Amino acid sequence: MRLEHLESSGTTPQKIALRARIVLRATDGQANLAIARELGISRPTVLLWRGRFAAEGVLGIMRDAPRPGRQKALSPEKVQAVIEATLHTRPPGQTHWSTREMARAQGLSRMAVQRIWKQHHLQPHRVETFKLSRDKHFVEKLRDVVGLYLNPPDKALVLSVDEKSQIQALDRTQPGLPLKKGRCGTMTHDYKRHGTTSLFAALNMLDGKVIGQCLPRHRSKEFIQFLNTIDHNTPPELDLHLIVDNYSTHKSPPVKRWLQRHPRFHLHFIPTSSSWLNMIERWFREITDKAIRRGVFKSVETLIVTIHQYLDAHNADPKIFTWTKDADTILAKVAKCKEALGTVH
Repeated sequence: MRLEHLESSGTTPQKIALRARIVLRATDGQANLAIARELGISRPTVLLWRGRFAAEGVLGIMRDAPRPGRQKALSPEKVQAVIEATLHTRPPGQTHWSTREMARAQGLSRMAVQRIWKQHHLQPHRVETFKLSRDKHFVEKLRDVVGLYLNPPDKALVLSVDEKSQIQALDRTQPGLPLKKGRCGTMTHDYKRHGTTSLFAALNMLDGKVIGQCLPRHRSKEFIQFLNTIDHNTPPELDLHLIVDNYSTHKSPPVKRWLQRHPRFHLHFIPTSSSWLNMIERWFREITDKAIRRGVFKSVETLIVTIHQYLDAHNADPKIFTWTKDADTILAKVAKCKEALGTVH
């Protein structure tokens, strides 16, 4: 029989010999699943070649079925139409195009639209936020703060200072499941509030250590209390240059009077709407991601303990946050952004 010859011949290609084995075992009455297990293949593969043999005989297993050729490339006009529609139009009642919406509008497949967007670096589903400072003294403040980062004064410490206010002690309504192989940890989307605390923090730009203190509120009284903490935890012979934002607490009369009694303290204000210029914000993101956001806190006291544990661990092996851009580079980028916004509007 020809099938037996194809199975046993040393000159038969392996894929054809396998197909012959499938058909021979089927003619012997073996079940499809049993054939698949014996030959180490899938049941659909058995069904495929049994069907080919039933329809075309031995020729059906000797050759592969014809396959579709490469898809016809889209015309440049069609590609340009997709690009123009993506950049200058919107679907009715919506804010941006999706691949499926654009595919229906242009008579293409979803994957064709996706390839065009990828090739031309278009991402209509994404948007980035920004805000340009309107501070009248933006340039002066920028040069002052960046100068402290890049060229700190002699016999002085530069501290980036701010408050992370209203940190909530959140407890979950039900216990979550722990992380295990093949499954991420879980927690409920809803929570119970158990109060708040405010974290005052000062990042030492020299060694990366952080002076931190949790206080119930963030008024002038608490800010002065934190300034006293900084005073007690830094060498008394050094001047202290504190980079702070424009929160009214930092400029209140009680704070000004305290600063007059402590002449080694010097406050440097960042421009309004420029929190990116205060390096402590980078550290706040670290503690939020690593210790607070996924934490479960049944009381404010538990939250404060967690914050101080993170502070201790950070200061045991501090990470130095290094500022690299000079003021001229930043101003050039700001000018370019303003120019781009002017052309759009």
